[in-house]
Order: sequence, then C-alpha cells, then structure tokens
Amino acid sequence: SSSHLCVDPQSSARINISEGSCPERIITITGPTDCVFRAFTMITFKLEEDLAALVANGTVTSKPPVTLRLVIPASQCGSLIGKGGSKIKEIRETTGAQVQVAGDLLPNSTEREVTISGSQDSIIQCVKLICTVILESPPKGATIPYRPSPTPGTVLLAGNQVRACRMM
Repeated sequence: SSSHLCVDPQSSARINISEGSCPERIITITGPTDCVFRAFTMITFKLEEDLAALVANGTVTSKPPVTLRLVIPASQCGSLIGKGGSKIKEIRETTGAQVQVAGDLLPNSTEREVTISGSQDSIIQCVKLICTVILESPPKGATIPYRPSPTPGTVLLAGNQVRACRMM
C-alpha cells in the first residue's frame, strides 16, 4: 500500500499516513519524544472535535470518550501491568483514563492490544506514561508487528514512534 508523508511544522514530527483498503488508517509519528507528543496532542484534539461534531449534528445524544487502541510488543506488557497490576493501576489513577491490556496476541504478531479511553487530556497523559514505561523496558527478542486487517482501529507504540489508527 502507498502512504502519505509530511512534516508537521508545529510539532517538527514526521507523520506517515498509510493508505489501503482496510477500514482503518495507520498514522506513524516519528521524531524526538516531545515532538511526538505534540503531534499526538493535535491528533487527539481533532478526534475530540469530531466527537463533538457528532453531538452537534444529532448523530449521538451524548459525547462518547476518545477511545484508542495501542499495540505494543507482548514482552513489554509485563512492565506496563507491573507486579500485581501496580503499574497499570497507577496509570489509571494518575490520568483518569480507562486502560485495558488484552490477554491474547493480535493475529500473526507478537504484539498485544491496549485499549485506552477517556477525555483528551487523560488520553494524552496516559500515552505519555505508557511511552515512558516502554522506553524504559525495551522489547525482548524479535517483534513481529501487527498488520491491520479489515477490522476497526488501532494505535501502535514502538520506541519513540506512535502509529495511530482511528476507528472509522
């Protein structure tokens, strides 16, 4: 599949948007961590705007939370969960976001899905904490990345990259 590449002048991050026949699109943000977070903040702001528009148009009666799915190597999930669930509990309490780590691997990959849901601010803070954890705990062994199939969306985290798919 082809892709679109741009450099966001506000965040100084490289943003790659995939193209293809899947109902989800992958946005890969590459750059220094602070630039990645600025770009991610702008993306979540746009998602928040779109949700508000659904309410304004009468499509939904109340604004749903921003919901994203993160995909990280399974070997890093233990660090994200923490001993006895302590780290994931800390992330939930600190950010106010809902965070769920799937038990199963995603198809044809060595990665697992992490669903985060909440307000724009809580999502941004949650992603920052998750990035901090995975940067401090590099993946063990080879990672077979998840490739989206024709099913709803994902956000992928790998090192200082954030690959985001939004639900269409």
